[in-house]
Amino acid sequence: MPLLDRLLSPKRAAVMGILNLTPDSFSDGGRFVDPWIALAHAKRMIEEGADIIDIGAESTRPYGGQAPVTAEMEKERLAPVLAGVVALGTPVSIDTMKAEVADWALRQGAAIANDVWGLQRDADMAGVIARHDVPVIVMHNRDKADPAIDIIADIQAFFERSLAIADKAGIRRERIVLDPGIGFGKVPAQSMIAIRELDAFAHFGLPILIGLSRKRFIASVVPSEPHQRLGGSIAANLIAVQAGASIVRTHDVADTLQALRVAEAIRDAS
Repeated sequence: MPLLDRLLSPKRAAVMGILNLTPDSFSDGGRFVDPWIALAHAKRMIEEGADIIDIGAESTRPYGGQAPVTAEMEKERLAPVLAGVVALGTPVSIDTMKAEVADWALRQGAAIANDVWGLQRDADMAGVIARHDVPVIVMHNRDKADPAIDIIADIQAFFERSLAIADKAGIRRERIVLDPGIGFGKVPAQSMIAIRELDAFAHFGLPILIGLSRKRFIASVVPSEPHQRLGGSIAANLIAVQAGASIVRTHDVADTLQALRVAEAIRDAS
């Protein structure tokens, strides 16, 4: 059975746990740069119920200021950890915008590619995905936010371009997951609109991943630091799943999974 078919269900959202091997990620930068700590954290997220572990070695936070990371540096950060996490048996996604890193990680056993530029930044990315024939998460992004635009229309147009690139490269449509890119190239209000209006993307007929954990839009409603945004993250995730999200990407696996499962149980109670 294809991986996405195993992971996704119309009755329950899948949970993707975040493992950042970076010194400068917005929420947990520096916490998991030690390989042993990183591996222990991956084990803990799996024990808590994560369906996927998403590993990244370059901060993609949209506020700027992070140091550029070469492909070699990404691989150096990933090398002591990736094989050990893959060996745990839970599908691993590689969070990178570089085709070279994606190709290397997929050859090391990663099962999914997660591209925050939706196949539109690195011209070689689509070809790498097609050759490995793995699922790919196509995320909407913009170089800068524009509060004047219709963000739903912009996301729609971006996805159309990404799907055309995927088709031309030979990526099978059933391998594609869409991600509206909450917090990326959006002002807080646009992020909230994208969450609320997820059903606007249902016509693509593809699974939707939502990645809003601890994001800045929460602080625009209730001032808070990233580690103080669990409640807001859970509230937004529940709304996103109700609006059509199939996968929830989170730093807080246990609490998020509990909230999702209780909401699902209430929905299905008879």
